[in-house]
Amino acid sequence: MDAPRQFATAAYGLAAVLAWGTSDFLGGYATRRANAFLFTTIVNIGGLLLVGTLASAGHAQFPSGRSVAWVLAGGISGGASLAVFYRALSSGRMGLTAPVAAVLSAAIPAVFSMFTEGLPGPIPITGFFLAAIGLWLITRAEDGSTPEGIGLALIAGTGFAGFYLCVRQSGDSSALWIASFTRIGGLLITGAIVLLQSKFSEITAAGVRWGILTGCVDSLGTILFVRASQSGRLDEAVVISSLYPAVTVLLARMFLKEHFTRWRFVGLLAALAAVPMIAGG
Repeated sequence: MDAPRQFATAAYGLAAVLAWGTSDFLGGYATRRANAFLFTTIVNIGGLLLVGTLASAGHAQFPSGRSVAWVLAGGISGGASLAVFYRALSSGRMGLTAPVAAVLSAAIPAVFSMFTEGLPGPIPITGFFLAAIGLWLITRAEDGSTPEGIGLALIAGTGFAGFYLCVRQSGDSSALWIASFTRIGGLLITGAIVLLQSKFSEITAAGVRWGILTGCVDSLGTILFVRASQSGRLDEAVVISSLYPAVTVLLARMFLKEHFTRWRFVGLLAALAAVPMIAGG
C-alpha cells in the first residue's frame, strides 16, 4: 500500500478510536440509570438523524441494493450488540469489559481471514496467545466470582465482529449512507426488543439527551471506520479502530476512579496489546 493511503487508513482509524471510545464511555455511564435497549434505541435515533441529514444534504450516491442488505445486516448485529455492550459497561467495570469485547471483535475477522486467505503470520498467532492470557487474567476469579459484565462483553464482541464483516461487504459505497443504514438496522432490532419488553419509561429526560449525544458521536466513529476500511485493508482498519477501549479505560479511570488488581491490570494491558497483533498480520 502506498504511503498516502496507509496514512489515510491510520488517520481515519485513530479518529474512530477517539469517537467510539468516548461514545462507549457515555453510553456505559448513561445506561446505569436506563434500560439498555431503550437507551440504544435513542442512540440509533440520534445517530440516524445526524448521518441521514448529512447524507441527504451532501447528495451522496445511494448504495446498491446488495450493499444496503449487507449494511442492514451489520446494523442489526452491531445494534443489538451495542445494547448488550452498554449493559456490560454499566456494570461498573468499563476498564475490564471494553478490552474483552474489543479483542473478540478483532479476533473473529482474523479467523475469518484465516479460512478465506490462508494462515496469518507469526505476529497474529502470537497475538491470539497473548489475548487468551489477557482474557484469562481479566476474567479469572480472585474472590470466587467472575467479574460482572464479562459474559455480556463476550456476546457484544461477537456481534461487533459481525458488524465489521458485513460493513466490509458493502464495498466503496458512501460512508454517510453506510452509517445511516447501520443505524436503521440497529433501530429495527433494538426498537423491536423495546416493544416486546414494553419498558418505555425506563429512561429519564437527561438519559434521552445523553442517548442522542452518544448516537451522534458513535455514528461519527462509524463513518470514520468505514473510510478507514475503504482506504486500506480491513484488518488494518480493524486493528486501529479496535483500540477504542484505551479511550474508554482512560475516561473511566479519570472520571469514575476505576481501580484494578495488579494481575487484572496486567491482563488489561495484554488484551489491549493483542488487538493490533491479531488483526495486523
